[in-house]
Amino acid sequence: MLTRRGSLLLPLLIAGCGAGGERRKVFPPLRYDYLTPLRLNVASIQIEQRFVPSGVAPDVSQYARVSPVQALRTMAEDRLQALGSSGQATFVIQNATLTRRGDTLSGNFVVELDIYTTPDNRAGFAQASVSRTFSGDLDELPGRLYDLTKDLMDRMNVEFEYQIRHSLGTWLLPAGAPEPPVQQQPLTETPLTPSP
Repeated sequence: MLTRRGSLLLPLLIAGCGAGGERRKVFPPLRYDYLTPLRLNVASIQIEQRFVPSGVAPDVSQYARVSPVQALRTMAEDRLQALGSSGQATFVIQNATLTRRGDTLSGNFVVELDIYTTPDNRAGFAQASVSRTFSGDLDELPGRLYDLTKDLMDRMNVEFEYQIRHSLGTWLLPAGAPEPPVQQQPLTETPLTPSP
């Protein structure tokens, strides 16, 4: 037999058990602005997405808390800097696949960085690819996909930087290179007069 006090505490105990048993995992955005920036001797950087997830099995990227395509785009935005006066770099997302076959998840990411001195003249390029698989409990699929994407992106940041330094080293500016000048607008020659 429950006392009045016991009957008041029972819903709190049940709620507390439910909250503890259903802890929700936090999926913070994947950012890379804490890594060494890659300072390119080009005037602009463009991002092209040439890969589109199919959205049908075995593709499972639609269940990922952080889209692989968005993670790769964020990497380019966070790490690539255009500090030159001419030319263009094009960051190309060629593959951002997450698939599931049975109890195995697979990921395959491929990107390319192209350097153009003119719109029709590609002066150099670097390509980076990473892949990874996970086999095991997939009951919490979004969490597993997040962890797989994060691991692939950690690997991609290392591989991408290595490939750029190896293949496009002459297009990298040293850390001490000056920032591009800020465009200035001439001030009006008419002096401001205080309002009466």
